[in-house]
Order: sequence, then structure tokens, then C-alpha cells
Amino acid sequence: QVQLLESGGGLVQAGGSLSLSCAASGRTFDNYGMGWFRQAPGKEREFVAAISWSGRSTYYADSVKGRFTISRDNAKNTVYLQLNSLKPEDTGVYYCAAHRAGGYRSNINDYVFWGQGTQVTVSS
Repeated sequence: QVQLLESGGGLVQAGGSLSLSCAASGRTFDNYGMGWFRQAPGKEREFVAAISWSGRSTYYADSVKGRFTISRDNAKNTVYLQLNSLKPEDTGVYYCAAHRAGGYRSNINDYVFWGQGTQVTVSS
């Protein structure tokens, strides 16, 4: 079992930046590939970014490529998501998730552990 706790969300103007963190506890963190997803009101949860267990491989949704950066620090059991050049359409609840495969995954069904989410609101 892996417990995940997100933090760092908030309200920001368009063009601004936020830094999200996801602290993991429980089983060995560096055995898991990690990802970030988001869910806007009335929409399905969608993939944002993923990172392999080592941190050497990353993958992004086209909508955030070049603006968001995912990283991890296995010594701190933490994965991060840096959000830059934010747009109103980036608004939503951002979730951290873990999967057992080790590499990076974009399929939501591959993820087995989820955090409670943190709200990101971007005003125009």
C-alpha cells in the first residue's frame, strides 16, 4: 500500500506558476512509476504527466508539454509538478498517482494508488 498526499494547489492568474508536491508513504517509493492527472468540473479525469521510477524518463500530455515539468526525489519520497504559463483551461483538481510497472504510463487504468487531489484554479 502506498499513501499519497498532494499539496501546493491554489489560485493563480493566467500566465502564472504553481508548484505541486506529492508526498508518498508506505511501501518503497522508488519501486513505482508516478503520474499526475487532473479533473475539471464536469469532465473526465485526464492524464497530465508521468515519470519512471528512476526519474530518467518522463512523458507529457500534448496540452501541457513545454509548460509543465514532472520530477521526483526518491530520497524524499516525493514527486513534483511544476506548472508554468498557466491557462484557465488548466483549472481542475490535480491528482498524484502511482503504478507498479516502474516505467512511465499515461493510461489511467494502470494506476493503483491515488491521492485525494489538490485544487488548481487559473483566473483569466
